[in-house]
Amino acid sequence: MNVVLLDLDQGSRRIEAAALRYGGYEVSTVHTVEQAITHVRTHPTDAVLVDPAQLDIAQLMGELRVRTELPIIVVSEGEGDVNLVSALDAGADDYISKPIVVEELLARMRAALRRVRRVELPAAIVTDDFTIDIAARRAFHSDGSEIYLTGVEFRMVEILLRHPGHLVSREQILEEIWGPRGARNPNYLRVFVNRVRQKLEPDPAHPRYLRTAAGLGMVFKLEHGESQISENTSPQ
Repeated sequence: MNVVLLDLDQGSRRIEAAALRYGGYEVSTVHTVEQAITHVRTHPTDAVLVDPAQLDIAQLMGELRVRTELPIIVVSEGEGDVNLVSALDAGADDYISKPIVVEELLARMRAALRRVRRVELPAAIVTDDFTIDIAARRAFHSDGSEIYLTGVEFRMVEILLRHPGHLVSREQILEEIWGPRGARNPNYLRVFVNRVRQKLEPDPAHPRYLRTAAGLGMVFKLEHGESQISENTSPQ
């Protein structure tokens, strides 16, 4: 397994690289957002570890998520870290707080890699009210206008679309998006479900697509004939 490590601080970079190598990973270190993007595009890469101090983490996440679905783990100064919130909202898979514990870092890396080993999703889902272009990570209203979904919002929709019409437990959704800590914070899910309903549902107060099973989880409901799959459904 090959991991790209982006950290400007030499001391913490040495610790993180040593921990990953101890876990059996090949580590390539980069020093800028541009180098990280170039490396991901030109070398076999399985995951990215980022310590965002002094970096524009929103820019980095945006640039990486356009080009790759690789797992991205962020090193955080703590749960109140502003960079951490921005990183998770922009599509980071998980985070680890300083000081780094080697076994925790390796466990989170293994968990992130397991989460991406999923069945292939269709290129797009078409409903009466919107189209979700999964391959392009974009969504559109039926009139062709674009719906802006944040990285976390799109991840939640993707998880549900792996099991259309079937219940997905809230614990699974929380852990896939926010890692092990997420499963202990159900309020995270409530907030983002409401945001996505406001953007996708024709009547958010009476959801047609994103259904909740109280205390259990969620179902992405597709009516018969709505789950059309296309290789090129994005409005031109």
